Amino acid sequence: MNIKRQLLFTLALSISIITQPALAFSDSPDMSYPLSPSQVVPTLAPMLKNVLPSVVNISTQGTVAVQQHPMMNDPFFRRFAPQMPRERQTQGIGSGVIVDAKKGYIITNNHVIANADTIFVTLQNKQKLKAKLIGTDAETDIAVLQVRAKDLISIPLGDSDTLQVGDFAVAIGNPFGLSHTVTSGMVSALGRTDLGIEGYENFIQTDASINPGNSGGALIDLRGRLIGINSAILAPSGGNVGIGFSIPINMAKNIMNQILEHGEVKRGLLGVQIQDLSSDLASAMNLKGKQGALVSRVSPRSAAEKAGIKAGDVIVAVNGKKITGASSLRTNIGLKRAGEKVTIDFFRNSKRMTVKAQIGSPTTGQFMASSTNMPLLKGATLKELSKKQPYQGVNKGLLVTDIQANSPSARVGLMEGDIILAVNKKEVATLTDLKKAASLSNNQLLIHLQRGQSFLYFVIQ
Repeated sequence: MNIKRQLLFTLALSISIITQPALAFSDSPDMSYPLSPSQVVPTLAPMLKNVLPSVVNISTQGTVAVQQHPMMNDPFFRRFAPQMPRERQTQGIGSGVIVDAKKGYIITNNHVIANADTIFVTLQNKQKLKAKLIGTDAETDIAVLQVRAKDLISIPLGDSDTLQVGDFAVAIGNPFGLSHTVTSGMVSALGRTDLGIEGYENFIQTDASINPGNSGGALIDLRGRLIGINSAILAPSGGNVGIGFSIPINMAKNIMNQILEHGEVKRGLLGVQIQDLSSDLASAMNLKGKQGALVSRVSPRSAAEKAGIKAGDVIVAVNGKKITGASSLRTNIGLKRAGEKVTIDFFRNSKRMTVKAQIGSPTTGQFMASSTNMPLLKGATLKELSKKQPYQGVNKGLLVTDIQANSPSARVGLMEGDIILAVNKKEVATLTDLKKAASLSNNQLLIHLQRGQSFLYFVIQ
């Protein structure tokens, strides 16, 4: 009898449970899970509503030279070969960020608008505007555009110097032409250098998805402040693998201000040759555990010499900002203006010292051939030779003192230590000679150079 009662009770309880509506859905007519009055659904929608109008899509049209086979330079072979066009039309897409709504200024990447004859900007409301190129800086991959339109919305600027690894980040751009795409992630690393992407590197690394077309777009924090300009990705398989790189906004803002003020970037020089402080060097110099840039040479009459810096000094900070190696110092100084005063901390014979230096201007003998008016020599640093400063017995020509990895100069085979003797069949002894000789041809440079005891010709197109 007890067993029968227990079974009846269990059956009644089961029927009661089945006939009662599920508690989780009981108060929700759309059958979604309800939240208590104190709970809030996490969303970035309100912030993005204010930010998205500041991000624009960029499309370009232009022409580039078609590289001809070397045999086409021979009139005999040219008679039997089909005529190939010397130029081809190009189209490109990218992104940009409105940083000054009143004046219509937009920041984007230099590589987005490179070789563009026409640049169009499309706003979030689908309005298409023709943009004017104000200026570019290939070394940092920054370009400034301007559009004329009413009711533009600019984005508030953040402070990239205060970022920390682990901060949340949101990327906005035009990947694969998909307008105003938003992805999220975090700051994966800071101060990335030696990637061979640009001349001056200090990237923010993020795992927010960045794909082709995102270049020039915005990297923002959760308050909607611009913290970086998306520039590149590491993509071994051709797609996003969660490693993207953005130019810090403080760096981009510095470049933009110089472009707006001078039409170009006037970089300063410290006047030192430097190398990384390896662990072996640090141990030998009683600086074990230290990081910095080891000064291997100080140029005469340079800002470094006037400040009292000597070969063998290890620079560890500039204006209180830590220097971790040669690239770190090069970027730090290269982003400062000529005439700017800086405080430099360094070690000499294990003793920490501090000096003040006034950044110098580029002089003859120190010239970045990768400036915007010399695109065919991008990545090469040249120095004028003279009787007072010959190289391997040569006192007339331009010495290649540095070649940036993966640059156009590196790809055609130029090497550090090469001496350029002539360009386009014109002898070059000075940088002015180089510019004049280069102007004889817009599409290529015929270079005659000396490498050790050998003499070679190169064509850069």
